Amino acid sequence: MGNLDFCAPMKLLNKSYLNQLMEKEEIDALIVTSKHNIQYFLGGYRFFFFGYQDAIGTSRYLPAIVYIRHSPENTLYIGNSLEKDEKELEKFWVNNFDFSSWSSEQTAKSIADHLTKHGITDTRVGLEKSFVPIDSAEILQKSCPNNLFVDALPLLEELRAVKSSQELAILRSASDLVVQSMLAVFEKHGPGSTKAQLTESLRQEEVKRGMTFEYCLITTGKSHNRSPSNQKWEDGQILSLDSGGNYKGYIGDLCRMAVHGRPSQELESALDQIDSVQKAARKPIKSGITGAEIYESAMSELQISPLAPHMSFVAHGMGIIPHEAPRLSTVAPVPYSANYAQRPLRAGMVLSIETTMPHPKLGFIKLEDTIAVTKDGHEAFGDIGRGWNLGQAKNSY
Repeated sequence: MGNLDFCAPMKLLNKSYLNQLMEKEEIDALIVTSKHNIQYFLGGYRFFFFGYQDAIGTSRYLPAIVYIRHSPENTLYIGNSLEKDEKELEKFWVNNFDFSSWSSEQTAKSIADHLTKHGITDTRVGLEKSFVPIDSAEILQKSCPNNLFVDALPLLEELRAVKSSQELAILRSASDLVVQSMLAVFEKHGPGSTKAQLTESLRQEEVKRGMTFEYCLITTGKSHNRSPSNQKWEDGQILSLDSGGNYKGYIGDLCRMAVHGRPSQELESALDQIDSVQKAARKPIKSGITGAEIYESAMSELQISPLAPHMSFVAHGMGIIPHEAPRLSTVAPVPYSANYAQRPLRAGMVLSIETTMPHPKLGFIKLEDTIAVTKDGHEAFGDIGRGWNLGQAKNSY
């Protein structure tokens, strides 16, 4: 994944809010080392040379930002020597650069030197513990023995939780493009296409629309196996496509259903019941409600469904990564604390809501939608193709 159309950076970082969050956590300096948070700090930037993998030589590419509270002019970006060309193209807002790193150890040494230079030697320093290699952590602790290094992940998640109008526009496009790609796959494939062929076709459709294909969870027939394989989508069988496509650094993640032939009454009823849960989840969404209220509305509808024993509901945040803040429940398949179960949502937050039914006779049926919180309600992104789409047909049923 490269830069955002190789254009000037977006203005995403709210330094005033960042300083407030750092004050609240009593953090005097922040070390950012994950690609997604560096992308956020730098307004969409990711270095294209390491877009596929980080390994090089005997170590890895480890970019870093060092941000000192109330001193944005002292922000340091540490990168690879090849990124000097990116600097010439004015991709960065920071004033200080170190383009000498070819390893995680070199990055750590540069971080430590910058902290020492600015007197960050006996205080609390935030870093992303999940995204710091052990050799880097050891160097930081040895070089700055009096600093207390604390996990900054919750702070950085809170910083990104409310999306700007630019981010919302990208997420809207990402969702639209993923669903358009799915509908194109449904229309182009007849009975006998394999799951591997369908997945490759989806990849091509997403790439053709300017996206980076990330994954496709795919099922057909009565199978609940969601991996691409030589299993075929035959006449009369259902198909689910659950795909994450990356557009300009943001994820479009939705699920849509199709069938070869016309759906049976049983299939129609099953998808209608799933849709009822999805609509119930949407109903309360607006600025000021809590995550718990979304779950209460969805589960009230789910529990009265005849298919309730086979169904499950999940809602989670969406953005640069899947399952980012706001986190609404501890029952999500990805384990985390529910920091917004009882906290009010704010306009600009983006949610994925998904209702899943792996039925032993009907197969794997699911809808996943993307919903943006607004001041007075919500907006659905990519909100087409939610019924039974017909294989090799231009219209949904």
